[in-house]
This record gives sequence, structure tokens and C-alpha cells, in this order.
Amino acid sequence: MKTYNFDFVIIGGGLAGLYSAHYASQFGSVALITKSTLDISNSYWAQGGIAAAIGKDDDPGLHFEDTITAGRGLCDNAAVKILVEEGRDRILELLKLGVPFDMTNDGPALGLEGGHSKRRILHAAGDSTGKEVVKYFTGIVEHNNKIKIFENTFVFELIVEDGKCSGLFAVNNIDNENFLFLSSNVIIAAGGASGIFSRTTNPNTSTGDGIALAYNAGAEIADMEFIQFHPTSFYSDTGDTFLISEAVRGEGAYLVNEDGFRFMQKLDPLAELAPRDVVASSIFKEIESSGNKCVYLKLDHLNAEKIKNRFSYIYNHALDYGVDITKNLIPVAPAAHYMIGGIKTDLNGETNVKGLFACGEVASTGVHGANRLASNSLLECIVFGKRTIDAARVNINNETTSDFRSKNIYIEKANETFYIAIKKNIAEIMMSKVGILRDEKSLREALDDIENIASKYNFTENEFYSKKLSDLIQVSKLIIISALTREESRGAHKRSDFPSENSSMKFHIIQRKDAQPEFLPLSN
Repeated sequence: MKTYNFDFVIIGGGLAGLYSAHYASQFGSVALITKSTLDISNSYWAQGGIAAAIGKDDDPGLHFEDTITAGRGLCDNAAVKILVEEGRDRILELLKLGVPFDMTNDGPALGLEGGHSKRRILHAAGDSTGKEVVKYFTGIVEHNNKIKIFENTFVFELIVEDGKCSGLFAVNNIDNENFLFLSSNVIIAAGGASGIFSRTTNPNTSTGDGIALAYNAGAEIADMEFIQFHPTSFYSDTGDTFLISEAVRGEGAYLVNEDGFRFMQKLDPLAELAPRDVVASSIFKEIESSGNKCVYLKLDHLNAEKIKNRFSYIYNHALDYGVDITKNLIPVAPAAHYMIGGIKTDLNGETNVKGLFACGEVASTGVHGANRLASNSLLECIVFGKRTIDAARVNINNETTSDFRSKNIYIEKANETFYIAIKKNIAEIMMSKVGILRDEKSLREALDDIENIASKYNFTENEFYSKKLSDLIQVSKLIIISALTREESRGAHKRSDFPSENSSMKFHIIQRKDAQPEFLPLSN
């Protein structure tokens, strides 16, 4: 087993991991670990952009109010204030760095998305913001000799003794080589878990490994019931899907049903630009009541050349399915998109386990409440990524020890087929019974189904696919148990048996290993 010592060990290759690694390299040595490659992450596929109040008619106070409104009474105000105020500064820094945002003669081109009262969405290459920003920071970290990148490396256990994290065990999932990383600062930036659902905009690697790592190490996990479904994911009979950015509606697209009726106008004053939870649940109800499989986005009233240029990726990808978005209706339906809950952290990214930090989608900072405001996610990556490193760097001189029992994991290739089949089964259970609209009956059935799978699978100790499946089952159960616990409908969490918000449930739901769910008051 190879042993490494680093000042910072960062798990995850999306924007939160890349930015944190870049910033941390100013203070010490950095290991950047990703279980796949740096071009496979939610950040890479983010189309919409990054929200920041940099416009002449905008200010952080307005961004604050929009975020709080979208969060449905469950945001932590202090966290939101940090996001919008420091977010403006971080974006101005990115512009100085040369991040290739789309520009006009007056400065950055600013788009509008649902829930925002002003145009404040910076974008790059039209609808490829995540790809362009990730490519930019990938280039930076790849040429930084203080950062060592470990791709195709799966972290399977954190080393925690006496409530303190001092490193981790990992395995290269290509050549089966095991590693030991020692560090006084371990930062989980491993992304979300929406890939657990069968209909999702996420890559299939987004299965909540970071959540499982932290949970098994004794960290608190918060608000896992809030899985945000993107309202407009491309619908096809084959099940293939891709994201149709919120920004498409921001530029004036209509949502219509099979009869061509703009149903959102009668449901919300903001119509297509209502917050995501409203639009997603409205589309779901329209599909359910009509018996159709999808609704449609209508763009043929907009300037065709502008649409082709602004949304070149969507335009070209839709053509692969025979849809010209400037002329034809685009079939869409909701898909699991973003994990709002995650590893509970303080305002500096630290968990209840000393030396263990989290940032990005995997973290629960209190920023998003019950419903994330569009394009706040990439902003959260850089704002809390910086704060996390600033808090962690005071630990650099702390000693770490290798005086513990080493652990190895091996890969039994023959188990891959079983893992993929069971993963697909769990994804279908989660989509059908823990999707946009839930109730106690469906949630308990889902829990029984998944526990039944767990009881039948022959788990092998220290085997790669057994470990991955165990983590997948654990994260699924965390989502289901939290959804059962919250007996109301709020934001991204909708229950048909509790269809209204309950004013007495304005709290975070915390889960810890070997403990019952607990309620944590909001922090203001």
C-alpha cells in the first residue's frame, strides 16, 4: 500500500474540488482525488450559469431576498448572507482571473432564470457554463506542481479516531492499487446523489459516495428529503434525457401542454419563471392529470438565430433526436437534478468531525433551504470552497499518525454486472416511490424494497462492488427516512398525504449513524 502525506486532501473533481484545490495550493501541498475523471461531474454539465449580483440595477440584498423566497422558510439567513455578499467578490475575482464568461460591450452578459428578480446569471459559451469553468480550473490545477491529481481513485473509508479525521483509504479502480492518504485536512467535495434516481440529469457516478463516507465516519447528515427535480429535462421514449436549462425559460420560452395551452399562467404570477419546485410540481401534476408522458417547451416565437447562439449545445443535441428547438415543440418532463441536503457543516465548511470538511453540492450549509434558487449552486462551490480552505489551513502543522490498522479493498470484476443490475433496480424504486410526489405508503414500500435487496445480496467484506452497493443502499435509506420524517410539503419535498406547509416543522432533519433522526433549529 502506497502512503502519501498532504496538507490538504480533497475528494471530488467538480468545481468545488477544483476551486478548493487551486486556492489551497497557496498554503500547502494538495491531493485532488476523483473516482472517475475531471470531466465527469455535475459541475461539468451545468448549463445555466453562476448567479451573482454584479449588475448595475442589482445588489446582494435583492439576491438574498430571492434566495430566501425560493428556500421556503428553511434557509439559514447567515449562510445566505455570506453566499450573496462574498459571492459577488468571488465572481469579480474569477473575471480578473480570466474565466471565459460571455461578455457584452457593457461587461458580462447576464441572463434571467426562475425565481430571480434581476438578470444576474453569468454564463459561458452560451449554455455550457459548467463545462467552460471546469475546463478553465482543470487547466490551472493540472499545471500546478503543488497539486497531485488522482483520477479513477475511489475513497472507501475515512480514518477517524477520537472524533478527529486524519486521512483516508482509497483504491485505484482501474489497476486495483490501494493507497493511504494522511492529512490533517480532508475536504469532501464529491457532488450529489441524484444519479440514484432512474430519470436524472446527473452522470451515473452521482450516487452519494461522499455522503456515505461522512455518515460512516460519524458526521451529521442534514435535510436529505430535499432532492430538487429539474422541471425541464428532455423527454424521449427511449428514456434518454438531457437538461434543458432554466435559462431557456428565462429567455422567453413557454411551457404548454398537449393542446398548446400555457398552463403555468394560471398557476403562478411568475408563470414559467416561478421557482423550480413550483414549476416541477406543476408539470408533474399536468402530466398526471392528462395521462400524457410529457409537456412541451415552445420557442418558435423567439428569434431563431439568438436561440441557436445562446443555446448551441441544447440546439445541436436536440437535433440528434429530430427536434429543431427554434421550430418544434421540445418534449420535457422533470428529472432528479440536485441534492439540496448533505453533509452538515458550519459556515466555514467544517463538520462535527474535527479535520473533516465539506463543500459544494455534497455539503448542507443552510443556503438552499427547501428549494435551491437557480444558479446558486456553482456560486456556493466557490464561496464556501474558499471559506473551507481558509478554515482548514490553520490545521496544516498538526501532526498526523499512521499508527493504525491498514485496510485494503479488492475489485472482483465479476461482481460488476450484479452491481449495475441492482443499481438500476434501486433507481427505479427511488423514481417511482420517492420521486416528486410521495406519501407514507410509497416511502415505506421503498424502504422495504431496498432493505429486501440488502438482505438478499451476498456482501463480501473489503470488495469494491459490495462497498459501492452498501453505500448506495445507505444513501437511499437516508433520503427515504428523512422524507418519512418530514410530514409536510415544503419546497422540493412534496407529500400527497401532507399537502401543505407545517409552520411547526421549520427545522433541519439531522441523521447520524446508529441514532434516530433529530431536529435542528434554523440558524439566523
